[in-house]
Amino acid sequence: MHDPKPSAHPPALARQRAQLIMQVRSGLLSAQEAARQLGISRKTYCKWERRALAAMVEALGNREHGRPPRPIDPEKEALQRQTQKLQAKLQVLEQTERIRQRLEQPD
Repeated sequence: MHDPKPSAHPPALARQRAQLIMQVRSGLLSAQEAARQLGISRKTYCKWERRALAAMVEALGNREHGRPPRPIDPEKEALQRQTQKLQAKLQVLEQTERIRQRLEQPD
């Protein structure tokens, strides 16, 4: 069988599917009736239900608080380390130059 409302707004269609799955899981509707309302086979309905329940379990799993960690970019990290080293060298050279200038000043 095929999707009965291919032109329907995707979130609305997903919401309708979720509502029917919840009705079946609550015992308010049979899987056969939900499949009929969706215009699909019972086998396809069962596949959708399994996918939906697996996605719910995944969505409700424990997650770390805060922002997700940034992906590691080895090249970027190497460039940042190199920049830090160069900045440290520059600071030493600038201090050396200031000392040299002070030493060259007549008293």
